[in-house]
Amino acid sequence: MTASVVAVSASPAHAFSKQVLTSITLVAGHGVQGDAHCGVTVKHRSRVAQDPTQPNLRQVHLIHRELFTELAGKGYDIAPGQLGENITTMGINLLALPVDTVLYIGEQVSLRVTGLRNPCKQLDGYRPGLTAAVLDRTPDGKLVRKAGVMSVVLTGGTVRAGDAIRVALPAEPHRALERV
Repeated sequence: MTASVVAVSASPAHAFSKQVLTSITLVAGHGVQGDAHCGVTVKHRSRVAQDPTQPNLRQVHLIHRELFTELAGKGYDIAPGQLGENITTMGINLLALPVDTVLYIGEQVSLRVTGLRNPCKQLDGYRPGLTAAVLDRTPDGKLVRKAGVMSVVLTGGTVRAGDAIRVALPAEPHRALERV
């Protein structure tokens, strides 16, 4: 299976879900044009409250459609954009990628993966129990966050559903993703 974009979403407001669009425009070093999280410095409210001068390592949020299938098995009917992601993917294990992996999307765009999205209580506000549904534990007890990955825009351009995604792993040794 070839990795590809299933849907793209954005919202100019700090709303939990984002509207599915026909395309989004990514701006190098900033994120999704017109999205509330676009900018060089942090835009997520909790991060802004801590230190508004922090670099924005959460410019573009990606979630794998395979998570929606898993959640459906737990009784949650989730569609693209509903969990606040900008890009819904398929055919790529986002959670297994190391830090600094570059995702080439379509003909122009490149993103650098910075870390995992940390599921927050807003998920339970959207659907009760959803936070627990996107968390798991490894056999040795380590927390597994399944709510997607965050990235920064290296090369801007337009992204549409159907665009192919190519993965370029960084040089070894690889560093496992952590929450950002």
